[in-house]
Amino acid sequence: MTDLSAQKTDARKAAFARRKAARSAEADAGAVAHLLNVLLPLKGRPMAGYMPIQTEVDPLPAMAALQAWGPVGVPVIQGEGLPLKFREWSPEAEMEEGPFKAKIPVKGDWVTPQVVIVPLVAFTDQAQRLGYGGGFYDRTLALLRRVGPVTAIGFAYSAQMADDLPQESTDEPLDMVVTERGVLIPQS
Repeated sequence: MTDLSAQKTDARKAAFARRKAARSAEADAGAVAHLLNVLLPLKGRPMAGYMPIQTEVDPLPAMAALQAWGPVGVPVIQGEGLPLKFREWSPEAEMEEGPFKAKIPVKGDWVTPQVVIVPLVAFTDQAQRLGYGGGFYDRTLALLRRVGPVTAIGFAYSAQMADDLPQESTDEPLDMVVTERGVLIPQS
């Protein structure tokens, strides 16, 4: 294990503990309210959220609310080393278990999102993100940004914020992070 890899592993372990301690119905409701405030001006653009796993903050209420104005997709892992694809989702969609035990739609159109709600393990005040280590969102955001404009919104509990995170050149930044306490937009 490289030094950077070990640093990321240590950062993930600490962040998972903070996230687990921060999780509550009240925190989820506050985070969703702030997320809706950010997303409503973007309604009509193709969006992607995610199916929460483990102790992730739950974006499903916001995704369901915005579905009336345009397609909302969820990530589907195509394979190791590949970017994600997004399959259209609705609260009524037939779902099956995918990799990492995240639910994915059994069928549906593919969506190329212009707005992506990104799960994370930790983040900084500069909207740097630490994920699970597979690089799926980094590859996906890089690809989407080459195709056209995309807004990447990290969604987390405020307790997941870290002073500093180990970063690599392939790590894609977020445009903002939404928590139960509000919206963090990095200063340039």
